[in-house]
Formats: sequence, C-alpha cells, structure tokens
Amino acid sequence: MSKLGRALVAMSGGIDSTMTAVLLHEEGWEVIGITMKTWDYATSGGSRKETGCCSLDSINDARQVAVQLGFHHFIVDIREEFGDYVIDNFVDEYLAGRTPNPCVLCNTHIKWNSLLRRADQLDCEFIATGHYGIIAQHGGRYYIRRARDRQKDQSYVLWGLSQACLARTRMPLGGFTKTEVRHMAAERGWSELSKKAESYEICFVPDNDYRSFLRRRVPDLDERIGEGNFVDAQGKVLGRHQGYPYYTVGQRKGLGIALGEPMYVTEIRPETNTVVLGREEDLIRNGMMVGKVNLMKYAALPEEGLEVVTKVRYRDAGTVSTVRPVGRDVEVQFHANAKGIAPGQSAVFYEGDDVVGGGIIYGSF
Repeated sequence: MSKLGRALVAMSGGIDSTMTAVLLHEEGWEVIGITMKTWDYATSGGSRKETGCCSLDSINDARQVAVQLGFHHFIVDIREEFGDYVIDNFVDEYLAGRTPNPCVLCNTHIKWNSLLRRADQLDCEFIATGHYGIIAQHGGRYYIRRARDRQKDQSYVLWGLSQACLARTRMPLGGFTKTEVRHMAAERGWSELSKKAESYEICFVPDNDYRSFLRRRVPDLDERIGEGNFVDAQGKVLGRHQGYPYYTVGQRKGLGIALGEPMYVTEIRPETNTVVLGREEDLIRNGMMVGKVNLMKYAALPEEGLEVVTKVRYRDAGTVSTVRPVGRDVEVQFHANAKGIAPGQSAVFYEGDDVVGGGIIYGSF
C-alpha cells in the first residue's frame, strides 16, 4: 500500500472522474477505481442507444484508464438497488403531482452508501468523486462549498450528504475550472477524453422524455389517469390536458393549448386530475415549507431564523430569504418574491458559498 493510503474513486468513464483518479494517483495515493452500473436503458423499452455513465463504452473507458495507470478497477452492479429506490420514487412522485429530483436521491441514498461499503471492504481511507464542489469544515462539522467554476458547481445536488459521508469524501476538482480539467487531460495524452461530450440528462431517461418513460414504467398510466381539465385560478375550464403526471409547476412549453398569451402551470391537483394555468406573475410566492431537511454547516438553525440565499432549481440564481425551524421542517420566507416553486424539488440554503443545508419542497404560500 502507498505511504499515503488507499483511495476508492468513483469512475464513470468521463473526464471528471478520470482526472480525479489521475490527480490522486499522481499525489501518491493507491487508487482503486469503481464503476457502478445503475441502469440498463435497453430494459426500459427506449429506442435510443444507451449512453452516459452506464454504457459499455463508458465502463470500458474507465477500465482503460485504470490499466494505463496500473491500478485496480471494479464494476459493481447496483441496478436492483437503484431501481427499487430511485426509479420507483421518480414514478411515485410524478403520480403524486410532484416534480422529483432523482440525482439528489441517488447521491444521498444510493451512490455514497454503496461507495462507502466498498471502501470499507477494500480498506480504503476515503472515497473520491469527480463532482465540482469543495468540502470544508466549520465548528467540527463538514459541509459543501460552491466550486470555483460556477457554471459547473454541483453543490445543489449534494445537500443530502450526511456528516459521516462528507467526512470520508474528497472532491479534487472543486478548485479547478472545467477548461483547466480538459487541459490537464490533454496534457497527459488523453486528447479524446478531453473533448468528450457531457450528458445533462437523467441517467435512466437519456432521451430526456420523462413522459414516455412514465408510460413505459406504468403501461396502463393513460388508462388509469385519463385526460383532465386545464383551469384558471377561479376554476374556469380552459381546455383539456393529457393527464396531470405529464406536467410540472412552472412549465410553459408543451402544454398543447393556445390562449392568446403565454400561460404557465401554477398548480397540479392530482386528486381531481386538474392542472391550473396562470400568467407568469401567478407563479410568484412569498415563502414555502421544506421537509426531509439535512443540515450541513450548522447542527441546528436558530429559532429566530437565519438569512440565506435559497435555490429552488439547479440553475436558479437564488433568492435572499430567512429560514426558520418548524419542528423537523423549515419555513422559508423570501425577502423578494420567488417563482416556479415546484413541490418535490430541492431547496438548498446558502450562506455565501457555503451550503447550510437543504430539503424537499412540499408546499408554498
């Protein structure tokens, strides 16, 4: 074993996880690569060729790097575990009229736990990933900070990681820009890898068509749900829709209805198969309630509240707000009105660049 110790690196076959392994290897760690097979797209009935982190090409790319650098590489099949938890939740949330964020769920409950179990089995001191984030400490607690590259920062999808997970995780790319990472790969002779395209889709919906995915997973979905009414805030029927699971709060495109002005989904009522439409200003909310909260930087929020910037979507710039504990939940009061609050999505609280914590949105006001 290396004098520094042994590190387990999650390798998807992409440039970020590859350079994570390379940097640790060059530092002198004994690297062990692991690629997790989370999903087999062909089994879902999709028509598009399998791509991304679960494809055979990506697995082979990861293994090739390990062979070139002379470290061990393993493939772990976690499709059953992933499917039971992440995909079932994805379907259930849409059927409940909410908009899920499967990447957060996967990171929190599947990937990190699977990695840490293997790390213990292989006597690895820590796990490392290619995420763009920085792990820091405050008052004996671990938390995530925004990455240097703001366009690549992934702190929003990492809010659910526990203290135990953070204590044994490294993210070497947090201090680099994506351009620098590509340059480092090219310098080391991996010119093709440095040009490799990135996927921004959900791994098990690579065609980015979640409606077709829902139909494949629930073959009688259209028969069970059926068409319903588009209504305005006063309940006036505006037209017909395909079924409430196929819509999300904030949606404007793809509604299949023309009303002479841009209209947005402002509310979904699954109990009556109703989708409420309104103008953009009708999306504005003063606050929201957040559950399933995980705090990082602090063990608890002050009763009088804490001023933070709250993000409600990955690409959201964030809104200044005050967060207060309400039992196990958190009440968020926006200082300036926010819009597009979709139940089921993640709310992440920032203090400067530091992630205070996050949770799942379940209501707004």
